[in-house]
Amino acid sequence: MENSVSKFPLLGDALPEMEVLTTHGMKKLPQDYSGKWLVLFSHPADFTPVCTTEFVAFSQLKPEFDKLNAELLGLSMDQVFSHIKWHEWIEEKLKVEIPFPIIADGAGEVSAKLGMVHPGKGSNTVRAVFLIDPKGIVRLILYYPQEIGRNMEEILRALKALQVTDQNGVATPANWPNNSLLGDKVIIPPAKDVETAKKRPSQYECFDWWFCYKKL
Repeated sequence: MENSVSKFPLLGDALPEMEVLTTHGMKKLPQDYSGKWLVLFSHPADFTPVCTTEFVAFSQLKPEFDKLNAELLGLSMDQVFSHIKWHEWIEEKLKVEIPFPIIADGAGEVSAKLGMVHPGKGSNTVRAVFLIDPKGIVRLILYYPQEIGRNMEEILRALKALQVTDQNGVATPANWPNNSLLGDKVIIPPAKDVETAKKRPSQYECFDWWFCYKKL
């Protein structure tokens, strides 16, 4: 008996091409975001408390995402008129403008393709986050249950870390840029041959040849 194969995108996969209806009109994914990082995130439903706090938080941090050449794109399995009304409610009651589009995935097709449908929760989506690079490749996936609101600062931190590692060919330590051992320094990839291993301690700061680091 053959095992079923998940069709959800994994890290390193291209985001499936889709045409989606949003509060800013029709958009083609990932083509319309080519050359930019995309933060695609789903929420369980409009007019729910935790989701409302998340949308406020994302909106308030949009200038920080802008600095990182990143666009925000929300999604839930609600109709577009519900998104629009919720958008208006947040602006009127909480005095926060929602500056990014929200996908109206009423039929659940996008959510199904991306593995966002919450098991046992009917038409609700999980709190998923996909970080997609300027070439349309999925680089990071996060899933949260309905009861736990996301940490937007962590999403920003992960996005910054991905850009630093891509640009410099390094890795980042735990809690970077505030690591307890290295501070904001980054880790050099381990040596892959004896000669390089011998040279490492004279080239970088090291705890050992396989654990070297530097200041950017």
